[in-house]
Amino acid sequence: MDAFRDLLACPACGARLGADWRCCGCGSPFEAPDGIPKLRLPGSARIEAVRRFYERTPFPGYAPRDTLETIRARAGRSSAAVLLDRAIPGDAHVLEMGCGTGQLCLYLARADRLVVGADLARAPLEMAEAAARRFGVEGARFVETDVCQPGLKAGVFDVVYCSGVLHHTPDPRASFAALARLARRGGMIVVGVYNAIARLPLRIRRAMARASGFRLVPFDPVLRERRQEPARHEAWLRDQYGHPEEHRHTLAAVQAWFAANDVEYVRAYPSAILGGESGGLFDPAPDDWRVEGWLAQLGWIRTLGREGGLFLTVGRRR
Repeated sequence: MDAFRDLLACPACGARLGADWRCCGCGSPFEAPDGIPKLRLPGSARIEAVRRFYERTPFPGYAPRDTLETIRARAGRSSAAVLLDRAIPGDAHVLEMGCGTGQLCLYLARADRLVVGADLARAPLEMAEAAARRFGVEGARFVETDVCQPGLKAGVFDVVYCSGVLHHTPDPRASFAALARLARRGGMIVVGVYNAIARLPLRIRRAMARASGFRLVPFDPVLRERRQEPARHEAWLRDQYGHPEEHRHTLAAVQAWFAANDVEYVRAYPSAILGGESGGLFDPAPDDWRVEGWLAQLGWIRTLGREGGLFLTVGRRR
């Protein structure tokens, strides 16, 4: 069994899978059409609504002239992606839960890393798999599964990254608990969710847009920038103004998730320390003063409010 298959498990009982993709524990049958294992159990109506939402418009897409270098250069324009890449060891087993079309996976699949991209929707995974084959990236593999009932082995990943996903699940706290179990002891967990405070500007714009029959949508600065890019314009409009499931969280709430699941808080990104801080993404913050954290989140209205208020929280599984 190759290294990728050894990281997979039955989403129903957690047992290993046989060569024919049948569970060796409960006997449940699974399959891997086009090389992408389908390890997803039927979800609730709310989960299915989110899955259908992402099936309709996989994003971001791949341009015909894209190369691995252009994709990695595009991902490298994100300071968070650069910090993540620098922090992950060269031989790590990495999971990106909610990978979409897999562009971050292709960016991170360097050295001897094995990067597993998991997503609830199959359409974006098919684009991700096709891109990995086209560019010859053997270190990126993909699986169709659900963060709530993952078809992944518990306690085996060195790094678990999940951004823009938990706040779209019916119960983000329970989804985090399922996610945290996938990291090994001492492994790193990075989650990105909408901040309850920094999300306020977009919520106001969304209320104005809905009240005006979406005539006021151009007040969104991202939409103004994407007027000449129809696909990216439509993707932002749907994701930020028409998503069927959305929750928002404070840093303290995410820290409570960590504490309840034996995960040590390391730091937030952007920094929750007033005036900022130095160090890598996996280096502990110098302190964790709750009052300072609240003040920093107020500052995130300016720095994150323009693009939806997403922030990262980093932890280490004890």
